[in-house]
Amino acid sequence: MEDAEVILVEIAYAKPEEQAILHLEVPIGTKLQEAVEQSGILDRFPEIDTATMKVGIFGKLKKPDQVLRAGDRVEIYRPLIADPKVVRKQRAAQGKKMKKGGG
Repeated sequence: MEDAEVILVEIAYAKPEEQAILHLEVPIGTKLQEAVEQSGILDRFPEIDTATMKVGIFGKLKKPDQVLRAGDRVEIYRPLIADPKVVRKQRAAQGKKMKKGGG
C-alpha cells in the first residue's frame, strides 16, 4: 500500500486498572468496527464483545459502520455498572441528610 491509500487512527480502551491506546494504519474507507478487529485489541481484552460494544470517536457515540477519517481516535466504551442519574440522586440525598444532622 502506498501512503496515500492509508490513514492513521487510534483505538482506545480503558479499564480501571489498565488502559490501551493503539496506533493503527488502515486503508481509506475502513469502518470503525473493522479497525477495532484489525487492531488486535480484542486479543488483549477478550471481554470486549463486538456484537454489543458501544463505540465512539472523540467522545461522541458512533455506529460500528462509521467510516473513519485520518486522525480519528476510536473509543470502546465499557458498560456502566451504575446508572449515573441514580448515583447523583443518592449523593444528593446523602448530602441533605448530612446537612440536617448538623455535621
